[in-house]
Amino acid sequence: MAAGLKTIIALSFVLAIGFLLVILSSALWKNYLPLLVVATYVIAPLPNWICSRCSNPDDFMESAGNAVIDFGRFCTGFLVVMGVALPALLAHCALIEYPAMAMSIVGGLLIYGTIISFTMFFQEEQDF
Repeated sequence: MAAGLKTIIALSFVLAIGFLLVILSSALWKNYLPLLVVATYVIAPLPNWICSRCSNPDDFMESAGNAVIDFGRFCTGFLVVMGVALPALLAHCALIEYPAMAMSIVGGLLIYGTIISFTMFFQEEQDF
């Protein structure tokens, strides 16, 4: 129980640092476009979760393939790459400053890493 509590506290701390970096990247330069990164990283795990729920793991026919799961992974990968590429694109177009881009990317990766770590640490084991 104590290890679970320590894990939650550590993940909360890392998530708070990620949000702080993204919010500061917006507030310091008075340009709130880097906040779009938070939306992409928050919705990034959703296609994986939805597609893993849609695929039927207890089918009798395993030869059907994992097209649904692969599609979910593709969409998640697209959103993660978009979370990194969007601040770079905004900085290249001079809509945001380059330090804001760096803070937004690092903060977004911390947010996404925390979400993935949370799902990995607290995933329920399924037994037959």
